[in-house]
Amino acid sequence: MLRQLTTSPKPQSDDAADEAASTRLEDLQFRLEYGLLRFIVWLVRRFPIDTGANISALVWRNVAPWSYRHKRAHENLALAFPDMPLAERNTIITSMWDNLGRVMAETMQIDRILAEEEARFEHLSQHLYQRYRNKMGAAIGVTLHMGNWEFAAWPMAKMGTSPAAVYRLVKNPYVDRYIRKQREPLYPSGMLAKGRAHGGSNAEGQKTARQIMGYVRQGGRLGLVCDLFDRHGLPVDFFGHPARSTPIAGLIARRVGARIWMGRCIRKGRTSRFQLELKELKVPRNRNQAEDIRWITAEMQKQFEEWVREHPEQWMWSNRRWK
Repeated sequence: MLRQLTTSPKPQSDDAADEAASTRLEDLQFRLEYGLLRFIVWLVRRFPIDTGANISALVWRNVAPWSYRHKRAHENLALAFPDMPLAERNTIITSMWDNLGRVMAETMQIDRILAEEEARFEHLSQHLYQRYRNKMGAAIGVTLHMGNWEFAAWPMAKMGTSPAAVYRLVKNPYVDRYIRKQREPLYPSGMLAKGRAHGGSNAEGQKTARQIMGYVRQGGRLGLVCDLFDRHGLPVDFFGHPARSTPIAGLIARRVGARIWMGRCIRKGRTSRFQLELKELKVPRNRNQAEDIRWITAEMQKQFEEWVREHPEQWMWSNRRWK
């Protein structure tokens, strides 16, 4: 008994101690990253909206070409437009980085931009707003990384709905929470995360997959960005090449009877002013559900391609699309 009382507790294993130290170090890194982000946000918001966007665009035009994504942008643009001269590709890609810089600054001041809605937005689909105001029903809004895609869902809110959105989790939990908070004015019903949460758990993404179908089935309106490569997606044509594309919008709409709205937010010149457009994509309901979903997915990418051809300098060629 005396031996049991005087025996020292077993020391923590080296592995456990290393893991705890690694966790503390990672948390410190996350806090530093978050602190840097908040400083940048504070700095951007010290300026008028357009001035902050101009400064961010200047930085991105000069820094982004040194990233690996610059090479991917050239490869993707050459694949889509094989006959395009190199000089023209360079011009488009420079404008693309300029646009992304503006998007970054604008995302930090969504509230300020919406407060100046009449001066900042030109709505091209007013007839749809009037027709479906407060009676849209279950709906899925899809867009692409063009112009400032953050505002592409704003027309749905204008029709009296309260949309939610699916977004990719940010590894840094402090940054992730901040991003959600900033986007609340655009997505009053919340943001549903996909991907793995901090720590490697896929629970959040699995939870989102279960929530999405039920949310739309109950009459919800959901926003999706659908122009990225999806290794589990359907290979449909995009600029003459098969591109694996997410079928989620077509799958949900076909199963629960929801509408699909395609939206885009085009930048007007090099300003933080935009044109918003909304189009309905009719959802077929034939006997073969799989074929209906494939058709919807293909038509969606066809519309995306048409929009990209109109404004190639505003689409994110640096994203993974074909492989």
